[in-house]
Amino acid sequence: MSRRSPGNGPRIGRSPLGAALLCVLAVALLTQAPALAMTASPATQAAVIAASGHPLTSASLEACQTSSSQAERSTTFGGEMQFVPGTAKMQMRIDVLERTPGEARFHSVAGPGVGAWLASSPGVRAYRLLRQVTNLSAPAAYRGAVRYRWLNSRGHVIRATELLTPACQQPLNPAAKKPKTASSPGATA
Repeated sequence: MSRRSPGNGPRIGRSPLGAALLCVLAVALLTQAPALAMTASPATQAAVIAASGHPLTSASLEACQTSSSQAERSTTFGGEMQFVPGTAKMQMRIDVLERTPGEARFHSVAGPGVGAWLASSPGVRAYRLLRQVTNLSAPAAYRGAVRYRWLNSRGHVIRATELLTPACQQPLNPAAKKPKTASSPGATA
């Protein structure tokens, strides 16, 4: 086996034909690579973009209801996934994560219907799931960890990813956050 020095090897990419070949290889690799999970920043919706340029998955904070009453506090998380070639069925699961003011990280919390894998019907091209969680503690922040799985006809996972939703902030006293209205000078009640 002979060793080549860096200057003696093939010069693909330095000729027009080589540059075209590199472009074709790059496009082929990008279209065949599995989608990677991305974490949403707190103010944006997360999405994994398919090679076609359309979102393959998304995770969102659909609603965030604050209240001074714990029973009235709620949040709704949403997830959506698109069909990929070879998929017989899609599955999604939404776990609820909580972080209180003294904690550095979010942790999982249990609740009815939370953390269960739910499956689409066979042949579905787009699958959407909403999960509402009520009776939230305050002060705390809540976010959804949305997990996605694509299964083939034998039930084997052919692709999987996870996204985080933006956070729902639950203040201890939401009325204190509302701006006070100022009265104009000389006004009488």
